[in-house]
Amino acid sequence: MQYQQIVQLSDTLFVDVRTAMEFNMYKAEGSINIPMDQIPAQWKNIEGIGQRNIVFFCRSGNRSGQVVSYLKQLGVANIYNGGSVEDVINILVRKSA
Repeated sequence: MQYQQIVQLSDTLFVDVRTAMEFNMYKAEGSINIPMDQIPAQWKNIEGIGQRNIVFFCRSGNRSGQVVSYLKQLGVANIYNGGSVEDVINILVRKSA
């Protein structure tokens, strides 16, 4: 399945890896926040990790890219770098239209 199809699925989870302060200032509706520095301790608590499709994103796509790379090294599947928060908001707006 292609990324554009995955982001349209109703069970795809969007995880914002920006800081809590960044998340509270500007967020993609329906996303959850796990700051990048908390991923090593918290990734196993993400509902459906490895089973469901999970899109990670941040301000520019850099931190989310690092998170996806880290989790792939641990063998986690079905994870994607969604890029920036603006990219994800645009996806979610189109999804709800």
